[in-house]
Amino acid sequence: MTVEQVTSLSNEPVSGEDARAMRRMERVLRWLSEHYTEQPSLEAAASVIGLGPHHFQRLFTRYVGVSPKKYVQFLTLEHAKRSLAASASVLDAAFDAGLSGPGRLHDLFVTHEALTPGEWKAQGEGLDLRYGWHDSPFGDCLIVVSARGVCGLAFGTQQDRPRAFENLARSFGGARLTWDTLATAEYAELAFGGQGNIHLLLRATPFQLKVWEALLRIPMGATTSYTDLAARLGKPTAARAVANALAANPVSWLVPCHRVLRSDGTISGYRWSPAQKRTLLAWEAAQTERDAAA
Repeated sequence: MTVEQVTSLSNEPVSGEDARAMRRMERVLRWLSEHYTEQPSLEAAASVIGLGPHHFQRLFTRYVGVSPKKYVQFLTLEHAKRSLAASASVLDAAFDAGLSGPGRLHDLFVTHEALTPGEWKAQGEGLDLRYGWHDSPFGDCLIVVSARGVCGLAFGTQQDRPRAFENLARSFGGARLTWDTLATAEYAELAFGGQGNIHLLLRATPFQLKVWEALLRIPMGATTSYTDLAARLGKPTAARAVANALAANPVSWLVPCHRVLRSDGTISGYRWSPAQKRTLLAWEAAQTERDAAA
């Protein structure tokens, strides 16, 4: 692979009260995902970002949608188990309708024709892709795009950006990746709050594509197991193959492989770390509860 490197991977400094609040919440969400088993106090969580408990409670609730205490509950294994058990009827309805659940995911379109036959044969050799790092509710986000849509989305901290980049870059064979945050900025906006469509261009085997399309039918706040997903695809003995297809998914968040758990509700086996998977699930659970209460 040829990668046009730059001297710094840092984005331009963010400004404004909302941007600062986002950065603070990124830090505390990551910290909570690592320390939730300790059932941290409000004061301990607030100290992570240098705020008093009352100010922190208000800021966290406004940004995340639930209180810090409720969010910690969402991070626990017991919540994952309850979500898994309660998801059956929700998923039945979504799969029977042949559509994804409510929310922006229904706007996504996955196509098998991301590459021309010649590009496919060449394993991406000569294909030009653009990439950039952007802020997201879940930390630094790496987005890779072609002229035809989003090819990759990954998460990483400032410290492990090179590792996250190399991990995702392996998905693109011999493509040329060029640093270009202007080309990727609009996709970052759409991915985390925008209202428009996002075209996903994914190089996949027919089975992988079938699994990834099925993931788009799992509504936000719901989960399923590898075994149940395999059964819904008409391959009841293919749970391991389903897990492998999820592990190959290059588009985190948009193709929500984080919504698939082990049958006992265990959160593990996620390309961008189990802690990141737990954070995504907890955030989605918070949004679902907030919307239900509205």
